[in-house]
Amino acid sequence: MRRRLGAILIGWLLAATAWAAPSTFGTHGMALFGNHEGLYASHLPMFHGPHDYQLIIQFHVADAGLDATLRNRLEGKPMLWTIDPEKFELDRLAPNSPTPLRHFKADLVLGHFEHDGKVQYSDVTLVVDKVLMYRQLSPAVRVNPVASYVRIGEGRQRFLVKEIDSRPDFDHIVAYRSDSEARPVRVNIAKPHLGEPSPAALATALGLPRKAILGTVYYYTDDLR
Repeated sequence: MRRRLGAILIGWLLAATAWAAPSTFGTHGMALFGNHEGLYASHLPMFHGPHDYQLIIQFHVADAGLDATLRNRLEGKPMLWTIDPEKFELDRLAPNSPTPLRHFKADLVLGHFEHDGKVQYSDVTLVVDKVLMYRQLSPAVRVNPVASYVRIGEGRQRFLVKEIDSRPDFDHIVAYRSDSEARPVRVNIAKPHLGEPSPAALATALGLPRKAILGTVYYYTDDLR
């Protein structure tokens, strides 16, 4: 009887495992951007698991001194930084996660951590403050003629992050400056296929002069083919 119950239990566990959601465990590199007002990280997505999620978090560095130093280095300087984190389950950053990820360790890299970037700070503890975007990407091939951008950040320096909604597509983060709090939280422009949109087009969509666009933080297409 015990053997039969044991066999039933093992069979049930195997079946449950087979039907479980695919694991999101892995090394989830991120683009790092921000300023004195806040620090943000955008997951570098692909169209296959475990990286098929567009995710943006707001965070701070546990070490207050390093947090201030990093904000100073990022302020007003639209250059590429990336985060090379320890491995974790990405779905722990989902808004409804039963075991939310509160913090993780990472190296902070000037440049792309997979393409000759230089580590600036090692084994840093990053504390997750907010999840600003969490959406799974569809692998289906489709074309959207409009590029939609979401505004991230407050204060004078802010950011636009493109919503990934086509395949192929491009990942794009742009820094801009605005003195008004009334600017839109989302803007749309005509999509130039996989080419990087012009600063003039983005400025027009924001209702700002061309000089308000400070520059590109991140632009990449290879992982979104």
